[in-house]
Amino acid sequence: MTPHTHTSPAEPTIGALGGDSLTARMRRLLLASRPAFAPASVASVLIGSAWGYRIAGRLSWGLAALALLATLCVHLAANVLNDVSDDLSGADRVNDERIFPYTGGSRFIQNGVLSVHEMTLWGVTLLAVAAALGIALVDLRGPGVLVFGLIGIALGLAYSLPPIKLAARGLGEATIAVAFGVLPVVGAAWLQSDRLDAASVLMSVPVGLWVAAILLLNEVPDRDADARAGKATLVVRLGFDATRRLYLGLQGGACAALLLAAALDVIPWWGGLAAVLLLPGAWNAARAITETPDRAALLRSIRMTLRLHAAGSTLVLIIVLSAAFLR
Repeated sequence: MTPHTHTSPAEPTIGALGGDSLTARMRRLLLASRPAFAPASVASVLIGSAWGYRIAGRLSWGLAALALLATLCVHLAANVLNDVSDDLSGADRVNDERIFPYTGGSRFIQNGVLSVHEMTLWGVTLLAVAAALGIALVDLRGPGVLVFGLIGIALGLAYSLPPIKLAARGLGEATIAVAFGVLPVVGAAWLQSDRLDAASVLMSVPVGLWVAAILLLNEVPDRDADARAGKATLVVRLGFDATRRLYLGLQGGACAALLLAAALDVIPWWGGLAAVLLLPGAWNAARAITETPDRAALLRSIRMTLRLHAAGSTLVLIIVLSAAFLR
């Protein structure tokens, strides 16, 4: 890959984001949390809430809003604390092949916009807000909320922080699939319906796999930097050929889950068939994962993968809502 040895104008800088006003400070904190990736967790909560509505026949907007905000705070906190961990390990500091803003972290620490201490404090603050929202949910729905909340926070922290560092052990994709796919879908459905069933889990599987595919592809341009820093992600462990096959497996698995749901009459038949339309995009995106990755091709593939997640999640939401209203 062509080295990226200078600070891109698109990256955060003191010149662009400096200032002591409240507005400037809030803007720095917002951008440091990488909000562009927030739709991954937001979509999961929306789908879970819609599935809960399908089960119960009613929707509590208050519960849905609290769950959405709590999940979003955990997600953004995980983004921030992952940046801290990757800076301390050196992974982001030595990453000259990053494709900003998708890989190589937010660059807020490396470019001197926020310090490690400031980023750590911001990440902890987001977790505290999530905990406060969780307490409100416990008051409304009982102690069962704690199970979902504590698992979500634990996975968000264990993803990158020592001593566990799941991402560095090749478990990052599985962690993200559960934390921002399966868990929020099943948890939001339970909040609305007070039920845990196999159908809820099945509907969460494609969302989790699409999220995992985003992370897997984003690790491709970071492979060399991660390897030098001792961060043994799946791409570092598997190499490019096996990573390409795994990427296709994740995309194909998401489609297969919806086809299975249709076969089991969990969703309408057309929902499973519609998922097949996403596969050509996945195939094209996978072609950029080669032994000599091209930056422009990788950028197109990253964007395609984000679009596949957005399109797939929208499809699942439409399927669930149609099943709820047409039952």
